[in-house]
Amino acid sequence: MIPSNNLREGITTGTCAAAAAQASVRWQISGQCPENVRVDTPSGKTVCLAVIQEEFPACGVIKDAGDDPDVTDGCEVIVRVTLFDEKGDICFKAGEGIGKVTRPGLKVPVGEAAINPVPRQMIEKEIRYCVGDVGAEVEISIPGGERLAAKTFNPRIGIEGGLSILGTSGIVRPMSESAVVESLKTYLSVAAAAKPEYICFVLGETGERRMREWLTAQKKTLARVEFVQISNYVGLMLDEAVRLNVKKILIGGFAGKLVKLAADIMNTHSHVADGRMETICTFAALAGAERAMIERLYACRTVTEAEQLLKDYGLEQIWNPISDRAAEKCRLRMGGDGDAAVVLLDESGRLLGKSRNTEAITG
Repeated sequence: MIPSNNLREGITTGTCAAAAAQASVRWQISGQCPENVRVDTPSGKTVCLAVIQEEFPACGVIKDAGDDPDVTDGCEVIVRVTLFDEKGDICFKAGEGIGKVTRPGLKVPVGEAAINPVPRQMIEKEIRYCVGDVGAEVEISIPGGERLAAKTFNPRIGIEGGLSILGTSGIVRPMSESAVVESLKTYLSVAAAAKPEYICFVLGETGERRMREWLTAQKKTLARVEFVQISNYVGLMLDEAVRLNVKKILIGGFAGKLVKLAADIMNTHSHVADGRMETICTFAALAGAERAMIERLYACRTVTEAEQLLKDYGLEQIWNPISDRAAEKCRLRMGGDGDAAVVLLDESGRLLGKSRNTEAITG
């Protein structure tokens, strides 16, 4: 593939499936399996892919993710097209290693094979070009897909039994931030479709575990909440929550990241902005801390170090005002179309502070 930003681009599983489908149909028409096929991708790029001959009329194509760390890199996408004698629709079937949709909120209805709309359109285009408007059944398989799916978001968003056939452009662009954000938006869409009383944003797996433990200790019913891991993209995910008409958001996790929200830093990645100590020092000063203490606080390298210093000086109470300000900034980001509460925990999962509206969110 053509290099992009010094990284090699790859192809999506959708492009692999479209190529394998074309090869399967051509084999049935000509009696000979093609060695390679050309596919036009939605991005406008044309790719030429080698074909693996499987049991007639199934054909395979190897997924090449380029320099993107994709769990499906090197997997074989196998497609078996069954052509019907009469005109009709093209239907899709989940073969080995392909999941099925079990929850609403995705781009494919519940009960269908987890083959997204754009790959379906690409496959249909290849079949129609070869044989016109006859009906067909397309079975897609990825050997080992069920095992690999455990490393993806699929189990969380209600896709069971295997991987998804994905891709909107047909091309994989390495480490694409937009692709990560789109995955997170899909995750949130599924959570919202379950119509929970509120959604809990956490940054990662450890944060989710700690928030589950904390809510359980507060005797909160976890059945009322959907957890969504949002990485560092607090602001973008709040925007998406508004678009999905989600009214109540609890943002919880470690203060080392979430303290930034009080300074209106809505992407918590260290490469975007810091401001942790500046924020903590501001609230310590407002609470009456003397200059010498502020200087010591400002010199702290980690929030954990600052936590201990605040405790030593009897200033632990500032975590509640910090949480309040963080929640206020999040509500402002939502433009008055919802409410957000913030819970700050230390590294062991102990509560440091929470915004005053936390009980209103969690019930």
